[in-house]
Amino acid sequence: MADETAKAQVAQPGGDTIFGKIIRKEIPVNLIYEDDQCIAFNDIAPQAPTHILVVPKKPIVQLSQAEEGDAALLGHLLIVSKKIAKDAGLSKGYRIVINDGPDGGQSVYHIHVHVLGGRSMGWPPG
Repeated sequence: MADETAKAQVAQPGGDTIFGKIIRKEIPVNLIYEDDQCIAFNDIAPQAPTHILVVPKKPIVQLSQAEEGDAALLGHLLIVSKKIAKDAGLSKGYRIVINDGPDGGQSVYHIHVHVLGGRSMGWPPG
C-alpha cells in the first residue's frame, strides 16, 4: 500500500497523483473550498497550526513546466489562497509556498499552493 501511495505522488506528465484522486472524489477529504478551477483542504502532515493546500483541477506537473496559458489559473490560486487565509483567521500574516522539483521539496507532482499560518514564520525558510 505504501508503495502505491509513493507511485501516486511522483506521477509523470499526463499521469495520476493523489491530488487527481482527491479532485475526482476517489479519496475523501474535508474540503475547505471548491470552485470550477480548484479545491482546498487541510494538509495531512501540517507544518504549521494552519496548513491548507490549494490544488488546481488542471494537473500542471510543476511550476517550472507551467505555460503562458496557465497564468490566469496560477493567479486564481493565489486569490483563492488569500481568501482561505482570511477565512482561517490568519490576520497576523501567513506564508504561501509552491515547491518545484526535488531540490525544491516537491513531493506530489501536481502543482499546489501551501497556505501556512498560525505561528511566526522564520527566515530563511529552508
